Amino acid sequence: MIKHRGFPGRLPGSDFQFTLRRANPKGATRLVARERFRDRKPADRRADAAFMAALWEQFGEEPFERGNLDAGRLSWLFGREVIAAEDPFDPESYEALLRIDVARARASFPDAMDAPEDWG
Repeated sequence: MIKHRGFPGRLPGSDFQFTLRRANPKGATRLVARERFRDRKPADRRADAAFMAALWEQFGEEPFERGNLDAGRLSWLFGREVIAAEDPFDPESYEALLRIDVARARASFPDAMDAPEDWG
């Protein structure tokens, strides 16, 4: 499992995790597209935006390996703002390639895509 150096481990001042410390010996948690409902808590929305901003700052439009990125946090964006960059795609692999769908990400998180922000 690749560790993305320089990527924030969590949303500052919260328990919203962005990365894993070590690989799961039983295998990577499956990525699934989670539905984001309108009534989600503001803290959850803020965590999504901060995670999207960190992805954009770290990877931009380039494909990236899933590596130590948290499956739960990725699943809130997967299938919309973060999509598979390879075919066939293995949702249970730490080596799976992903990429940001820039148009959808800008529509969903315009502030996260424009300028670096202090999310702490």
